[in-house]
This record gives sequence, structure tokens and C-alpha cells, in this order.
Amino acid sequence: MMPDATVLLEARELARRPTPSGPWLLRDVELELRAGQCLGVVGPSGSGKTLLLRSLALLDPLDTGYVLFRGRPVSGNGIPDFRSRVIYLRQRPALEAGTVEDNLRRPLQLYVHRKRRLDLRRIGSWLRHLGRRENFLEKRRGDLSGGEQQIVALIATLQLDPTVLLLDEPVAALDHDTARSVELLLRQWVDEQPSARAQMWVSHDVERVRSYCSKLLRMEDGRLYPM
Repeated sequence: MMPDATVLLEARELARRPTPSGPWLLRDVELELRAGQCLGVVGPSGSGKTLLLRSLALLDPLDTGYVLFRGRPVSGNGIPDFRSRVIYLRQRPALEAGTVEDNLRRPLQLYVHRKRRLDLRRIGSWLRHLGRRENFLEKRRGDLSGGEQQIVALIATLQLDPTVLLLDEPVAALDHDTARSVELLLRQWVDEQPSARAQMWVSHDVERVRSYCSKLLRMEDGRLYPM
């Protein structure tokens, strides 16, 4: 049977625990993320939401289960390319010393992105949409608020044209107006290529995620449940 082309990312029987006799942090996780979709996962702190995103991005080892991208299991030599297409954005980005522009250039130094160049016109358009002037590129890391660091990390990722965004509390540190602008930008990003892009949010804020995402799941003690 041919894989369903609308399913971009799948998890099958994912499970994680820190030690062989320790508690399960993820257990029997099954999900599908379809093209054009925003999938929301809500739950309290410690329920496993961030660990789920990291596991889907294959940033942490799995005890059981596997991840599929466009219907094919991901492993071995395919992982670097997979991570360039399925990108996890942390709630608290770890920017490096230097300016905003320096931090936007750094992902382009990776071998997998060697053919890309910094597109200041496109970046300037995103910055204006988010209420920042182009001199924002000159700001240094130490002068950025937590919300501004989230903006830098988001733009650094969007310039790579990923297929899937895995977003950990993507607007939690932003003021109301900027949060709305980020939501609109992310909707626009998917709508530009609805057959080839999708996003997944995790948050403790049920109402915000409900208003933004087309489908919701609840995470509790490392398991996913429908809502």
C-alpha cells in the first residue's frame, strides 16, 4: 500500500524512560501530522509535551517506537536531512553571542544548508510583520528580551523553508499584539504551501491553542488523549 501523501510526520508507539526500571516519560504515543494542519497538544507542566517534540525531532533517543517522514521511517544517514525539514523550536532559544544578523547567518553555515544565502529582503518583510524595524538586525543578544529571542529563533528557522515546525510555547513570552502577529505569520507560512507544510504546537494554554489549531490532543503522564 502506498503511504498517504497528506501525512507528513508520524509517530508509532513512541516511548521513553530514563532508566530500565524508571517511570515512563512517554508511553505508547501515536500521532499523525497532516499537510496544512496545525496540531495542538495541551497539558500541564511535566506531562511530557516538550519531550514529545524533542522525540519527534529525533533529538533524544527512543526506547521503543519510530518516527516516519512522508511515510518512510527515519534513521541513520537520513537523520541530518530530516532535522533540516522537521525543526523543533525551543520555548527559550539558545542564541549565540553577537547580533541578530549573526544569529540568522549561523544556521546557513551548516553543511545541509550550504546552498542557502541570507535573504535580507524576506527577513525584513517578516520583521515588519512582527513590528520590528530592520535595525533590529543590529541588536546584540544581551539586549534582547525573551520574546525578542523567540522572534529571532523563529525567523532563523523560517528562512530554512522547513516542512514541519514543532513549536514549544511559541508565543508564551510575547505581548498580546506580537503574539497575534506571530500566529498570523505562521498561518501564512502554512498557507503558502498547504500541501507541503504543517505545524505542531504544545502549550499549557488550552484556550489559545484551541483558537489557533485545527485539532487538539491532551497529554497526561506521557500519554496522548483525544479532546
